[in-house]
Formats: sequence, C-alpha cells, structure tokens
Amino acid sequence: MKSIMISQPMNGKTYEEIIGERKSVTRILENQGYNVMDTIIKNSNASLDDIQFLLKSLSFLANADCIYFMQGWEKSRGCKIEHQVAVEYGKEIIYSNKI
Repeated sequence: MKSIMISQPMNGKTYEEIIGERKSVTRILENQGYNVMDTIIKNSNASLDDIQFLLKSLSFLANADCIYFMQGWEKSRGCKIEHQVAVEYGKEIIYSNKI
C-alpha cells in the first residue's frame, strides 16, 4: 500500500476547517488503496514560524510515496514549495482534478 501525503492550503483556516476539507479527499484516497498520512501539524507551539512548519511538512514528504495536491495549491507558498520538491525528487503527484 502506497503512503500518500495531502498538500493543502492552510493559511487563514482553522483546525476544524482544515480537517473538514480533508475528510472526503481522505476517504476517496483510502478507497483507492492509499495509506493517507496524518500530516496536520497542530500548532501546540505558537512560536513555530512558517519555515519551521514547512520543514516539518517536507519531512513528511520525504517519507511519502506520493503526494496529493488539493484545489488551490498553486496559490499557496508552502504547497508550491512542496510541489517543486516532489517534482525534483520524482515523487508521484496526484492533482485534485484527477480523482
């Protein structure tokens, strides 16, 4: 079973909004046989800045077989960086309009 990471624009969203947006995508990916990684970083440490969140996200990507990009990823700085890393390192990429 392939592990998959979800790349999702999160800026300005609450934890509940993020979880809500992921539910249907997670269900679809799991039904297709993917093991969806839990990559939501709960902000228990308010001192973490954007770069530290990005570094954590890239560590998840390093351990994923593939990555799924949710709608709007191309407008999110973090998602665009995740995309570039995925392309450069040959990760399988799935876009929201392809499932």
